[in-house]
Amino acid sequence: MRLRIKVTHCPRRALALADTPRPDCPTCAGWGGISHDYGDPETGEYAGTDWEPCPCWSQWALTLLPLPRPFRRRTPDTDPWATDTSNEPPF
Repeated sequence: MRLRIKVTHCPRRALALADTPRPDCPTCAGWGGISHDYGDPETGEYAGTDWEPCPCWSQWALTLLPLPRPFRRRTPDTDPWATDTSNEPPF
């Protein structure tokens, strides 16, 4: 088991401890899974990709620390160039 720290975004941003695929795995070559392309049976055109996880890796993650939401500065919804009471130019 190769552990790493990563940022998760669902349901809320947090730091999580996650497993990493084995880099020397002969089945998946360190990608953590095998992709299989498939086509439409009638036309033979590409229709999508299935992804099969490799047994060298588990997709679990343990939340370590929830991260705070980014600070957003609130500005009033007023137009700085609006001429409400003054008839002077803005410059």
